[in-house]
Amino acid sequence: MSKEKYDPYKGFRDLTGLWEKQMNSLLMAWADNSEFVKLSNRSMATHSRYMELLKKNQETMANLMNMPTKSDVQNVAKLTIQAEEKIDALEEQIWNLQDSFTEINKGNMEFFGELVSLSKEMKTELEKNAKELRETKKVKADLQKLRKELSDTNVLIAELQELRQGLAETSSLKSELQELKQELAQYQEPKTEAKEEKKELELAGVGLGK
Repeated sequence: MSKEKYDPYKGFRDLTGLWEKQMNSLLMAWADNSEFVKLSNRSMATHSRYMELLKKNQETMANLMNMPTKSDVQNVAKLTIQAEEKIDALEEQIWNLQDSFTEINKGNMEFFGELVSLSKEMKTELEKNAKELRETKKVKADLQKLRKELSDTNVLIAELQELRQGLAETSSLKSELQELKQELAQYQEPKTEAKEEKKELELAGVGLGK
């Protein structure tokens, strides 16, 4: 036959259980008694007034002694909880803003990259246009030089034509002078012959006279 293990707290548990049942029975009997209920209500009202008066006295003494009261501590605790909630909300907003700033910065970096690329392209295009402009100015200067040389050539051609015209006129004058010389020579030949005949006749007359 096995021995049961001795429990020193078993008798105490049985005693407290019996005492709890008796107290519950007593409380139920008192609760059914209207006089006890009325007395309890008056006691509770008196106790409430006393506690309110005690609370006011404590607050007055605390204010005089510059000490926090229970309500002050409750208000501080309430404000602390509200502050913590606001801080949590602010932290959440800050995280959201940080995420938004990260996305914005990413977009800005892409935009700045496009701007840099566009600036480089524009710089290259401007350099190309500047080079073409310099070449165009050089070609224009060469063209102006050629026009000036052409103008000078035209002037030389005009002068050459004038010289040719002068030479033609000189040739014409030479031809006319040659013709005049020929005519003059033809005119002088009869006179020379007449002079020679006259001279011969004078010589012949002189011979006859002798």
